[in-house]
Amino acid sequence: MLHCILASTSTVYGHPFLSYLFPQIEKLFRANSEIIFVPFAQPGGISYDDYTAKVVDAMAILNIKVRGLHEYESPIEAISKAEGIFVGGGNTFVLLKTIYDLGLVKPLQDALKNGVPYLGTSAGTNICGPTICTTNDMPIVYPPSFESIGIVPFQINPHYIDAQETSTHMGETRETRIEEYLHHNSTPVLGLREGSFIEIKGDAIKLYGPLSAPLFRAGFVKEELPTGSNLASIGK
Repeated sequence: MLHCILASTSTVYGHPFLSYLFPQIEKLFRANSEIIFVPFAQPGGISYDDYTAKVVDAMAILNIKVRGLHEYESPIEAISKAEGIFVGGGNTFVLLKTIYDLGLVKPLQDALKNGVPYLGTSAGTNICGPTICTTNDMPIVYPPSFESIGIVPFQINPHYIDAQETSTHMGETRETRIEEYLHHNSTPVLGLREGSFIEIKGDAIKLYGPLSAPLFRAGFVKEELPTGSNLASIGK
């Protein structure tokens, strides 16, 4: 039975790291449990140890212990025995390539399908769709495939932002980029605005947070879904 929280971001403006998700995290992970943090989306500039330490400090407020996956001798075995998993943000291409390199795609799929609670933010959310083709990140490395762990049957675009009518920027908007994707692909795309998240419990998939979420379908059909919407039938 799946039990996942897939958030657009780890940090919303004006709030400490992860704090806006604390009520959901408390329900997701048991107090005094030890979860595994996957820091592999970090493309550089901060070490895995430092990234993990940031998560350790945040989760300590909730009495949840954290250990980085990079600290284990066998990452595959660690995932198979995990009490909980958190995959953080960074660069989605770097994250997916490392997951492939370590042989972790199937172990992650199996763990989640067996009910191991999962928290994803940003890139950690992006890998839960069928592919990572709707990430905002630059392809600074080349994973063996764009196919990811496919926990939900629709694409996700974290950090979705709306075009500003007063902007003088002449480049493509986020909506335009998603329309480009749908010109070549038929899988629907859900845009997750900052502060929004998806909760998965078994077969139930719902949208939560303070904002609605745009759903894009082939043919450039756009629909605004209010918070609380049932997402389970999208992409099926």
